[in-house]
Amino acid sequence: MFLTLVILLAAIVIAVPLTRYAGLGSILGYLIAGVAIGPSGFGLVTNIHEISDISELGITMLLFLIGLELRPHRLWILRKAIFGLGLGQMLPSALALGAVAHLLGVPVAEAAVLGVGLALSSTAIALPLLAERKLLPTIPGRDAFAVLLFQDMAAIPALALLPLLAGSGTPHFSWEAVARGVAVVAAILLGGTLLMPYLFRAVARARTPELFTATALLLVVGTATLADWARLSASLGAFLAGVVVSDSEYRHELHADIEPFEGLLLGFFFISVGMSSDLALLLRHPLQIIGLVIGLVAVKTLLAFAVSYVRRRLPGAALRFALSLSEGGEFGFVLFAAALAAGTLAPAYAAWANLVIALSMMLSPVLFAMSERFFIPRLETRKSPPPFDKLASTPADAPVIICGFGRVGQIAGRVLAMQKIRFTALDRSPEQVEVVRRLGMKVYYGDPTREDVMRAAGAESAKILLIALDDVEASLAVAEMVRRKFPHLRVVARARNRHHVHLLMEAGVDLFVRETFFSALRLTEIVLEELHVPKSQAERAIALFRERDDRMLRESFTFARDETKIIQSVQDTNQELLDLFQSDKSDTPAGPAV
Repeated sequence: MFLTLVILLAAIVIAVPLTRYAGLGSILGYLIAGVAIGPSGFGLVTNIHEISDISELGITMLLFLIGLELRPHRLWILRKAIFGLGLGQMLPSALALGAVAHLLGVPVAEAAVLGVGLALSSTAIALPLLAERKLLPTIPGRDAFAVLLFQDMAAIPALALLPLLAGSGTPHFSWEAVARGVAVVAAILLGGTLLMPYLFRAVARARTPELFTATALLLVVGTATLADWARLSASLGAFLAGVVVSDSEYRHELHADIEPFEGLLLGFFFISVGMSSDLALLLRHPLQIIGLVIGLVAVKTLLAFAVSYVRRRLPGAALRFALSLSEGGEFGFVLFAAALAAGTLAPAYAAWANLVIALSMMLSPVLFAMSERFFIPRLETRKSPPPFDKLASTPADAPVIICGFGRVGQIAGRVLAMQKIRFTALDRSPEQVEVVRRLGMKVYYGDPTREDVMRAAGAESAKILLIALDDVEASLAVAEMVRRKFPHLRVVARARNRHHVHLLMEAGVDLFVRETFFSALRLTEIVLEELHVPKSQAERAIALFRERDDRMLRESFTFARDETKIIQSVQDTNQELLDLFQSDKSDTPAGPAV
């Protein structure tokens, strides 16, 4: 037992960092580790059932965390994207893949299981692929997230319905089993809603972290055991428990306590999948397996691309969305394992399907990287960009122009609107303009670095230009163009850091705010207040630091590229502040504190 555990952990420590470093995600590392140490590899672990129970517990915890994220009000807000796009992608994929399986000779019931399982995509692969390229906030990222969320929810009823597809499922039907299942579900929902808040509140008062962790594990394992006793899926019980406590004030603490266990145990599950992958099958039927992998990726990519394109997404966005969902998913492994246990799927079909999913997981990150390098740039250069808005209808007497309508620009715009001060907002991101317009705010799609766009926005008659762009180069381009073409405009700029401030000063901007400076000062003031530093002393400390830091920032402009002088300037300013505070203390008359 201990030797098996050492081998498993050593395989994880070696394989997972390598695949993550290669940008292919951790799941692929677990799969490769399982293949390497399993019967098809070096044969270091031959008894796969040794870790089956542990791996099932990992799946149970995964579904609890998914339930914890599926807050009812969040689902309601995203209902159109989740159910519209999710159903539009998954249903055609499941039908097409199931039909292909049936045409290849698989019986109808088993083809249905294969179709649903292969239609699922990998959250653990798709989201990191999008996140590492900063695509999650974009349209393809949001669309992929909505589909993956729908698939996570769809996997639950799919697991629950598996016994009905089994040949032995209907003869054992009884109203007693139905009643027991309904009673257990009601107990989890009602008990969790009514009792869990009091239980966690009592445990939290004990101020013992390990007790809270034990309670969280008890909630997961206990609900899974209840569901298993009612002959329901143990994962279904854990999922329902997660949904019940998803709106609790303890949801973040629960997530933090369960996630480390879930990550490691889920890793064991993927290792067991890799160990059970029949590489001999690949060697015996290489052309058939490779053909099935290519067919799976092609079908899912084409259907997802079509769904996205029908929703009027640009070709590049549609391709990113489609390729991120082209692989098989971890829930396919779960579904096929449950189908095997329920007698719904033959072992031979499960072996083929698991191998196809594992290989598609290895292929998908490579295809995505190739598309980003070769295809996406061509699509984005070939497509004609959406035309800039015509700004003829903008108010000619608007005294303010806001360039960049992200977080900073929107706050400024809302405050100006409260004061009934008219402004013209520009943003050069069509996605951002689309999102803001959905919120009911008026913003124009235009490039503020262009003179003609600024002139159409009313720069000749405006008084103030607020540069709220988060792109340093773009903000400098706007500042330099305005200084040359519209010198009467008073420019106020958002700066990312001190270096950005100096660049803005070179461009002639003398009114600027560092985006984290005042929030950092306010946070520090709150810390001083919590330490019971007198309010007047805290306010003076903050004011002194602000004044000296601002003065040093402007003075250091003349030697901004001389690191030695910068360091000396910081040291001099710090010493000056210390002397001032010491002087304040010596000037304070002795006597009782008031």
